[in-house]
Amino acid sequence: MIYEEKRVVYQNEDLLIRELHQANDENQIYKWLSDPKVLEFYEGRDVTFKMEDVKRKFFNREDEITRCMIVYQGKDIGYIQFYPINTDTSNLAEYQEIEGVYGLDQFIGESKFWNKGIGTLLVSSMVNYLFTEKMAARIIMDPMTTNERAIKCYEKCGFRKVKVLSKQMLHEGEYRDYWLMEAINNTS
Repeated sequence: MIYEEKRVVYQNEDLLIRELHQANDENQIYKWLSDPKVLEFYEGRDVTFKMEDVKRKFFNREDEITRCMIVYQGKDIGYIQFYPINTDTSNLAEYQEIEGVYGLDQFIGESKFWNKGIGTLLVSSMVNYLFTEKMAARIIMDPMTTNERAIKCYEKCGFRKVKVLSKQMLHEGEYRDYWLMEAINNTS
């Protein structure tokens, strides 16, 4: 598939990150957010998304979040977003006053692509992109403390655990702990 150059955020041989396009992507996002395997790690299996929820959360937004589709070898396989950390995008006060901090969130929605190294390729590529193109000084993520696969992936990509965010978000009926993880740009 040919993508408009202005919508492509990052591309290498197998991986392409492009901005979401509502007409093309809303059904795919909705499908993933109806999959209990995905919801186990993203939002929770007790969350029921309607198409209106997908449109409100991922489209028709006026904010600083860049929302993207992950394309691997020509197939849409997941979602990634990045955003500058400030008072509008984060409640982490210790990062709001630091210049050049970005948040990064993602999920691979096609579970047949899990455990194949694609997450590591994705995260390391986006870390490189944010450090070189956006001049990020730091990148932060907050996986659930129980999401060991994601944590190992992030550590392979240069993230380190900073602290546990205790009872941070409601997930499947209870407030869960999350790791605050960061990668620091040592070249800036």
